[in-house]
Amino acid sequence: MNKEYNLLLADDDDDDCDFFKEALDEIPVTANLSMVHDGVQLMERLGNTALNNLPDVVFLDLNMPRKNGLECLAEIKANQKLQNLPVIIFSTSLDSEIVDNLYKKGASYYIRKPGDFSKLKKVIEKALTTASENQFKQPERANFILQP
Repeated sequence: MNKEYNLLLADDDDDDCDFFKEALDEIPVTANLSMVHDGVQLMERLGNTALNNLPDVVFLDLNMPRKNGLECLAEIKANQKLQNLPVIIFSTSLDSEIVDNLYKKGASYYIRKPGDFSKLKKVIEKALTTASENQFKQPERANFILQP
């Protein structure tokens, strides 16, 4: 994996953002990480970004203030400029109805936030590797949820 990724993390939890950044720093992936802390900031950032400067992947938390991850995903997929942007859902919940809905709405992958730092590193690396090998296309539903 010699590609350099431009990643955008949308998460309102500062600790989760710090863990994500630390995990990213410790895996063999070259990445620039930007962060926003709610869905409104995310949509403003994406809306104001030129097409050739969009992130390679958005890691999107579901439970955020002002605009949640599901609303953001729907807006991204409805926007001509953003609809091909890979979105990996990154959330603590694992409700099968919500996961099915996210899949139908076009999310690339779903990651349940692990509480363990070593698992977090593994699942972020797996997400980038798997998604990259798959050209960031949505997999079959059976492969939608990534486990560490």
